[in-house]
Parts: sequence; C-alpha cells; structure tokens
Amino acid sequence: MPTRRGKMRKNGPRGFLVYARKSQMDASDELLRGADPAALLTLHGAIRSLNAAMATALGRPAEQCLGRDFGDLWPAGQRMSAESLVAHAAKTKTVAMRVLDFPARGGAPVASLIEARSVKDPTCDEQLVWVHALDARNDLASLLIPFRMATTAAHLGLWMYSPNDHQLEWLGGAPAVAALFPDPTTSLSTVISAVHPDDHEALRQLLRSASTQQSPWVRLRYLPQHEGWHQLAAQTLRLQLGYGGPERIFGLVRDDTKQEKRKEKAQAALAAERQRAKDIADFSSALITAATEQELQQVALTRLAATFGASGALLALVDEGRLRVSTDAGIAMWEADVLHGLPLDHPSALPESIRTGKPQFIPDRKDYIHRWPHGAEFPRLDRLGSDYVTSITPLSEAGNQPLGAWLVTYGSGYRPSLDEMTLMGTLADLAGQALRRIRLQQARVELATALQKTILPTLPEHLTGLEVAARYRPSRDGLDIGGDWYDAFAMPDGTVAMEIGDAQGHDVDAAAVMGQVRASMRAIAAHEPDPATVLTRTNELLVTMGATRFASCTMLHIDPDDGQVTRASAGHVPVLCARKDGSHSIHELAGGPVLGVVPDTEYREEIFTLDKDSTLVMVTDGVVEGPSLTLEAGLELAGTLAGAALHDGLNAEGTADRILDGSDAVGHLDDVAVLVIRRT
Repeated sequence: MPTRRGKMRKNGPRGFLVYARKSQMDASDELLRGADPAALLTLHGAIRSLNAAMATALGRPAEQCLGRDFGDLWPAGQRMSAESLVAHAAKTKTVAMRVLDFPARGGAPVASLIEARSVKDPTCDEQLVWVHALDARNDLASLLIPFRMATTAAHLGLWMYSPNDHQLEWLGGAPAVAALFPDPTTSLSTVISAVHPDDHEALRQLLRSASTQQSPWVRLRYLPQHEGWHQLAAQTLRLQLGYGGPERIFGLVRDDTKQEKRKEKAQAALAAERQRAKDIADFSSALITAATEQELQQVALTRLAATFGASGALLALVDEGRLRVSTDAGIAMWEADVLHGLPLDHPSALPESIRTGKPQFIPDRKDYIHRWPHGAEFPRLDRLGSDYVTSITPLSEAGNQPLGAWLVTYGSGYRPSLDEMTLMGTLADLAGQALRRIRLQQARVELATALQKTILPTLPEHLTGLEVAARYRPSRDGLDIGGDWYDAFAMPDGTVAMEIGDAQGHDVDAAAVMGQVRASMRAIAAHEPDPATVLTRTNELLVTMGATRFASCTMLHIDPDDGQVTRASAGHVPVLCARKDGSHSIHELAGGPVLGVVPDTEYREEIFTLDKDSTLVMVTDGVVEGPSLTLEAGLELAGTLAGAALHDGLNAEGTADRILDGSDAVGHLDDVAVLVIRRT
C-alpha cells in the first residue's frame, strides 16, 4: 500500500496533466494518421500540420508547406476550388466535399474527393479545418460526377478509355452529343470503324499521346448509326482516379457539324459576295474603258445577266429616233426583233423608259397591259409573269436624255431588292456616260478625219522611176487632230521634193500650225533650189510671225534619174534606207533646231545616193519612239520591217502598211505619219 500511495504521489496532478496532453496530441495525430493525404489548417487556410501523403500529393516537402496558404499550393485551375472548400467549412462549420485534382508530379493529375470539416485543436481549444482525401476506390464514379456536370453545361460529351482492355466508356454529357454514342461501353475497334478512314491515325495518335496536359482539339469525321457524317472535335487528358487509384484517359467530344455547316455556308456566302463585288468592279471598269459602241455592247451583254443573276439581257440603243436592239443568249433573236426599229415615241415600256429616264419593273402580263394598253409589242407577252419578270433601266446620266436602255429578265416571282435596283441604276449611268463619250469621240474622230483630209495633200501620181506612198493615223489622245504632216511634189528641175514633220500638240492649234508650215514650205520651195534653204526661210517666217508652236521637219530632194538625194533636217528623227536583200541603214544628220524657235538659223545638207530597188522611209517620232521602245530600238524595228517588206517583194504601199502596223509596238498615243519613197 505505501508503495502504491507513493507511486500516486509521485505522479500526482502533474502526471494526470502530462497524460492529458499526450492524449490530446494523440487525438491530433489521429486526424493526420493514415495513407490518404490530410492536413490541419487555420480558419484562414494556413497549414498548421500535414501528413507525408498530403505533402507528397502537393509535390513539396512538408517543411515548405507549413504556414503556407493551402490554396496557393494547388495548380491555378484548382486554386479557387480549394480555397472555397476551406472557406465553406470554416464559416459554416459543416462538412464540405469537392473533387479536386492534385497536381501532376511526374505522373498524371490525381482526381480526389476532398473533405473539409471544422475541428478543435485539442492542445489549445483553437478552431481548425481538417482537410483530407476520402478513399473513393469503391466508388470511382463519384469522382466523375463533377466532370459530367461540367461537360453537360459546356455542351460537350465525356468518355473514359482504359488502355489495358481497349474499352471506351461513354460517360454522357450534353444529350445531343451523348446520343451519338448509344452504347455506354464499346471497344476501341468499334469506335474506329465509325471514324472516317482518313482520320483513323489521328484518333490513335490522340490516345497514344494523351498526357498529363490537356491535348489540342483534334478533328474527326464520325458516322453514327442511321445518320450522315458528323464533324467532331476531341481532346484528351490522362488522369489518376483517387489517391493510389487507376489511371484512365478521359476525352471531351464536341459536335461541330452544325457549326461547320454554318461556317461553310458563311464562307460560301462570303466567296459569292467577293465574286459579285469583283464582277461589279470588272463590269464598271469595262464600261469606263469601252472605246466603241461594239465594245460597250459586248460588255453589257456578256456581264449583265451574270452579275445580277438574271436569265437574259437585251440592249437597246437609240439611233436617229429608233431602237437598235441586240441580245445575249438568254433572250432569243426573234424576241429582240419585236423591239428592233421601234420609234422612240412608241407607247410601250422600253421606249417610254428611254424617253422618261425612269426604270420600269414589270411583274406580269396584267401589269403590262394596264400600264401600256396600246403597246402590245413585248417579247413573250403571253408568258410574262408565268415564266419570267422584266426590269428595264435607262442608260442615262445627269442632265442628259438617255441614249438607250437595257432590259433583263428574271425567273417568275423574282423581285429585285432596293440595293440591287440602285446598283443596276449606277451601272446603267456608267453605261450612259460611256455611250455619250464614245459617240462624242466618234464625232470628233469624224471631224478630225475630215479636217486632216483637207490639210494633208494628195501625192503625185506616175512619178517616173519612183513609187511614193504615205500613211497617217490620228492620235488616240486629245481631239484626235494632230500636228504630223507629209508632202511630196515635183520641182521645176525634175527632182521630187519630199517632206515630213511634226508640229507640237494634238489639237486644233497644232493642226493650224502644221497647215501653215506645210503651205509655207511648198511656197518657198517653188523659188529655192535646195532643202536647207527652204528650212532656213521657213524658220525665219515662223520666228517673225511669233508662232506659239514649234515644228520638227525633214525635207529632201531626190533625182529619179541617178538616185541622188539631198536632205536637210530641223530637229527631226533620222531617215531609214532599206534594201531588197532585207538589210537597212539609218541616215543620221546633224541638223539644226526645230522650226520657229531660234532666229537666224542656217541648216546644213547631206547628199547620198538611193540605189535602185531601195527605199527611203521617213517617219514621225510616234512611229519609232514611245513608252515601250527607245528611239534607237524603234528605228531598228522600222528599218527591219522595211527591209523585210522589200525582200518579200512588197511595193511602197505595202511597205508603208507594214511599218504603220509595226508602230503599235511603240505604245505611243501620238499621231503618226509614214512616207515611203522606192526607187524602181
């Protein structure tokens, strides 16, 4: 007994305190004991203590975790969920559960069911939060519920693949996607058989390369039962189910079929709109650049129906108060003939639209008869409305009477939109402007041609021992009246005078200067025996008159008997000599300045011989110099053409034609003149 009492005295109250504290520490350790991750946190989320499993799951040594905020130790995608789990348990003092993915540390992320609950620290009566991973190995499906809910909300499908047994389990998700896979469990081979052959390797690669990071979306064409092809997108992630649980490959599936169809439809609409915009731009450009009525007609009839989705097009132009009608393949010629030749005052739709400048839309036969009861002439009037409808747009421009109209036909029931009618009107205005420009240009060309005919001389006929030919083509710029000229006439001593020149400009003033120079030179040549003196006297006359334009010129005298040529130049291009063997040479002369600029100029002469069956070629600069050719290259080209013409047996006329045709390669818009003298 004493011993017993002594032992009790030895331990006493202090012994009970030590035993109590040990019991409290044992109670705290009990919360962290076990193989599953566990930790004790403050109410603010700081880690007070944790077991080795939790440190391992978080991927850090335990000492680095102590005192750290629990949420900070999770991956960014899990941090908010971890923090809210702890906060919920701390504030409500109720049990909270959430599936969280522990970070992957050399392996797959671990999907775990984490429980958090409020507990008291037995050592100090402080309120703590106990978080620990529950053992879900007997209920792995519970770990998948959050994934299924998330995929359903995102309109995705979810599947799980077991690489060991090559089985895919469809976990559901969005009903529309889940319906594509009616069998909850199926073999990989069955799924592959429904995938497009060209996408088999993409699917295998998706499964083989599944990693701890979410893969990119991979496109797969999939053919479910009793449906057409679906365009799917899939991505995978390797995940471990529970701490110490099995690894599986999870896949998300998205059905992009409708989206792809909408995308294809939008792309087709965009491509069609771009093509339409290009067609309209090409249409406008072609109208603006049309140089003749034939070109304008070609532009309208080849582009109009295609641009506006019409079935046919017809073009009516006004000539001397009557319609001149042409049509494309969509409207038969006999239908156009009904309208051809109608007077502009005829009481029918097409003439009225041109007279008034107002577009017309005719939906059916009843509408036409109501508006034009006395104008029965209309193509297929009996089928108007049942087979087709018609739109008429005058070719007008602001402030001017329309010069014509175009008519297009559409399928029955068609009604053009306001934008389409506006665009049609804009193009018709461009066509009207182009037509007015073309007709004005034609009138100017006719005026220029008539004026040139009165100014340019008639070459002498039957020159003994000589053939002479000349060609002139007006400028394609300005008023088409140029300053180029040529002349040829017999001298009292039996020689023949030839001259060619170019007065500055392409207008009436240039033509007037050209006429003055040519007339002056011919008058002076009647009293002066040589070309140099003629140029000197002509220059003095122009300087004295104070002429506003200058002129270049070459003049020569040729003796038909012996072929002697005396030549002088006032700033003009060289003379070419071509021979029957096809060769040619360039006769350059250090001539004087152009006429009408420098007073008291004395011009020099050059004398050479023109052999029989040889030809002299005199040209203006538009023949041999321009944007596409230098003067040297142009002279070589003209000389080569002249030599080839002689070698081919052409006379002076044929040689002149060939040189004029070759001048197109120069690319010059200037007027051009060619004078050819062949010694026979």
